[in-house]
Amino acid sequence: MISLSHVSRWYGQVIGLNDVTCAFQPGLTALLGPNGAGKSTMLKLITGQLRPTTGSLSVYGERPFANPRLFSRLGYVPDTEGVYTELTGREFVTMLAAMAGLAGSDIDSRTAEAIETVGMTRNADRKIGGYSKGMRQRIKVAQAIVHDPDILVLDEPLNGLDPVARRELAALLQCQADEGKTVIVSSHILYEVEQMTSQIMLLHRSRLLALGDIHEIRALIDRHPHRIAIASPQARELAKRLLDLPFVLSVRLEEASIVEVETRTPDAFYARFPEIVLEGGFKIAAFDSPDNNLESVFNYLIAG
Repeated sequence: MISLSHVSRWYGQVIGLNDVTCAFQPGLTALLGPNGAGKSTMLKLITGQLRPTTGSLSVYGERPFANPRLFSRLGYVPDTEGVYTELTGREFVTMLAAMAGLAGSDIDSRTAEAIETVGMTRNADRKIGGYSKGMRQRIKVAQAIVHDPDILVLDEPLNGLDPVARRELAALLQCQADEGKTVIVSSHILYEVEQMTSQIMLLHRSRLLALGDIHEIRALIDRHPHRIAIASPQARELAKRLLDLPFVLSVRLEEASIVEVETRTPDAFYARFPEIVLEGGFKIAAFDSPDNNLESVFNYLIAG
């Protein structure tokens, strides 16, 4: 479907992607990495906006760069504000539908359907210049799906969306993947995509660091002590109770109301913790894992 073989892309003396070999198959894949890792460069290569400096890249067996035959099969949501603020949302999607090659008789109905799918019908005839960040993100998704592409590429599409909109977009992307499309979503925040897909690629400093099932990759983290921070007004009593668990390595009071736990088996801890809270009648104000984010994944993989 999409294949990269030893692909590198240089911007003068700066490298954007370094010797990457991978493939994308139908389904939903999350392309993850911190800002500057090379995610946008990879997506621009796949969508034919950039040409590889070295290596080979093919989409459906063809080179995507400046290849209009492929463009109608691609849907793309850029991370930049690539919209015409003087147009209404409907006019914008209609224009992109025409540019994608939709027949004139189908454009109006397909535009209305795409706009409804992203929940923008009520605001479709307002000018984009008056849209919020989240509304602009929605209308960009509408133009990406209006021509029913085989490949959908979205660069940081969750930025600016409220929690409800994020769940709705995640459900939409999953539906697209379930229909057999190839969906690629980039993000720099692990928890945003964990509920969307288990198939991920990790980029770091322009290199492909890891790829595969997220549970296999997260197993790499669990070789290291896994930290969990819990806020409770009964922190001292909770710490004593947690220290009795056989899979807890250490318990530390960070502040008067913060307990930090270290464990090598976080799944066992997460399974037992609700029972302990109920048994002891503990009040929990906050629960977080400093090691449960993308930055920690990278730190552990690099250190390992």
